[in-house]
Amino acid sequence: MEIIKINTNNPLANKIEECDWNAAKFLAKLLKNNQLTKVLGANSLVFVLMDNDNLVSFLTLSDQDCIIDPTKKCWIGFVYTDVKYRGNRYSELLINEAINVAKINNHNIIYLATNHIGLYEKYGFEYLESKIDVYGELSRIYFKKI
Repeated sequence: MEIIKINTNNPLANKIEECDWNAAKFLAKLLKNNQLTKVLGANSLVFVLMDNDNLVSFLTLSDQDCIIDPTKKCWIGFVYTDVKYRGNRYSELLINEAINVAKINNHNIIYLATNHIGLYEKYGFEYLESKIDVYGELSRIYFKKI
């Protein structure tokens, strides 16, 4: 298994686009159009976990996510694991890698917006509050001190 970091057009964008999740297709479009840093912030990265030629999991680390809140500057988003690899905590590998990068960039809190309950708590995230996201849906905001 290998973790690869990208923020511009890359052949991995095609692998992301093939995922069965609409948000993955949006993320792939941002990468293919070299718009990731314009939309999610200058420090945005996509972390991709590969098993040889197979995409296992991916997520983003960015300045902003689907919640507009200028007081929160470090977000994990677009968390996805391919159905064949689920249940092995592969996303935890990527979350930990993203946290390490956030630490290097002097962040001490990392945020995550989701509608899942009970998923990110096992990775040490705590529920903070719920807010309406850019899509008009209620999202749960979690944080983790790093």
